[in-house]
Amino acid sequence: MDYNILCIRDAPHLSAAAAQWFHEKWGVPREEYLCSMDQCLAKRRAVPQWYVVTLEGDIVGGAGVIQNDFHNRKDLSPNLCALYVEQPHRGQGIAGRLLDYVCADMKQYGIEVLYLITDHTSFYERYGWEFLCMAQGDGDENPSRMYVHKAP
Repeated sequence: MDYNILCIRDAPHLSAAAAQWFHEKWGVPREEYLCSMDQCLAKRRAVPQWYVVTLEGDIVGGAGVIQNDFHNRKDLSPNLCALYVEQPHRGQGIAGRLLDYVCADMKQYGIEVLYLITDHTSFYERYGWEFLCMAQGDGDENPSRMYVHKAP
């Protein structure tokens, strides 16, 4: 299948559809995604950034990079967030390609270290991420795993 990874800064026409798609996956208000994407487009700086994976024009995956993904470790920044691949498209390496793309894109901005918070216990290790510590998510009862990725 012919999947395309696009950065919203290079495909601003997708920002409304991407904001709706991320909202449907994560429950964060659509307007918050739109605001973050507008910052990405307006300032042309490294953070925030938003990425989508498309297949025949439909969004089937995505991720973002923001300063802090709603956790208590404000010193660990920026954060990869909202990684999601639609169920029918999983198991095809899309998440791995998207993670590589995001890390390479951030490296071109001089950002060689990214963090993420997750409840997954082995998924990210497959893609070169290393467990760093536990972090408390805003409003979460239990801490979550914090991972780090350093560019080679």
